[in-house]
This record gives sequence, C-alpha cells and structure tokens, in this order.
Amino acid sequence: MSTKIVKEAENRHDFALIAKWIQPKSKVLDLGCGNGALLSFLHDKLDVKGYGVDKDDNNVLECISHGVNVIQMDLEAGLAGFDSLSFDYVILSQTLQAMVNTEGVLREMLRVGKQGIITFPNFGYWRHRIQLMAGHMPVSDNIPHQWYNTPNLHLCTIDDFEALCAKMNIRITDRIVINEGDTVSFMPNLLGSLAIYRFEQASWPISY
Repeated sequence: MSTKIVKEAENRHDFALIAKWIQPKSKVLDLGCGNGALLSFLHDKLDVKGYGVDKDDNNVLECISHGVNVIQMDLEAGLAGFDSLSFDYVILSQTLQAMVNTEGVLREMLRVGKQGIITFPNFGYWRHRIQLMAGHMPVSDNIPHQWYNTPNLHLCTIDDFEALCAKMNIRITDRIVINEGDTVSFMPNLLGSLAIYRFEQASWPISY
C-alpha cells in the first residue's frame, strides 16, 4: 500500500472491525470505494480478492494508482454487471446515507453477495441531537459537511436502519457501534456515533 493509504487505514477503526468479519482469501466487492483504502487494507491483511465500484473520476484514478481493481459505475443504476452471489461479502462503507434508492442498493448487495457489511453515521448520536435542539443541522467527524454542501440524502439512526432491515426481511447477524474507536454497548442509539452491521437475506419473515 502507498504511504497515504497506510496512514488512512491506521486511523480508521472501522476498517479493523470490518476485517474481523471477513475470511482470508475471500471475494469482496466494495461499493462507493473512494480511493481504495479499505480494499487495500483488506488485501494487505487478509489477501482478499477485491473489486471496487465508484463513479467519481478522481477516486477511480486514485484506485488505479494504488493498484486497486476498480469499475466506474453509478450504484443507483444497480449492479447488473455482476452475477448473483458472485462475492462472499459486499461492503458499503459510510455511503448508505448518500444513496437515493436505499432499498434498491440493499437488495442488490444481497443479490450479488452472500453477506453484506454496512457502516453509517448514527444520526441519533447525542451530540447530533443537541445540535438539532440548538437549531442547527449536525456537523461531526462522521457527518463533516454543512447542510448546504452535503452529499448526504438519507441520514438515519440505528433504530431506523434495523426497522428497514425488518421491513426488507434482512437478517442482521452482527452489529458493532463505536464512538471515537471505543465500542458502545449501553444505549448505542444515543451514545454511538458510527454503526457497523453484517447482514444476510433471511429465508423467512423476521422482526426486531
């Protein structure tokens, strides 16, 4: 990995947590892969066979410069170019909130992959709630943009995401909620700033 990618990976606690759920040498698809840092990290640690998807020209060029296999395409258009269950894991890291068709993206993740892994900023985090009570849209490390230049369209809380999974018959197999790198077990929807989920398609209706 390049020095830039190594430094970024070392500062991302969520990368290490995601890696704990992935088997060595597995096939991984990273949606909204950005500069390829996560895939580079997983390849270095687990020797995964990874592919990234991103629509941004600069991100695609960075991936190529870092030796990351990348395909330029818009996630909103679906993943028709990928066969069903062709990957062991499909990852969507801090990109869910920027999707227009959230349900469609989740369905495609579980069509293409045996398991899905998602991370997203928890809008229910207490610091966000205080900013809202003060009359302002929240800004934080995980939601760094101002309201007028944010790419985020569908911010959600931990409870919101789990309700959507139940509606879509998605089984959550693992959940980790963190704040500044520390795991949050007590009142995670209030005290956690970032949520990390592993999930799969359920074979029968479920509820949470």
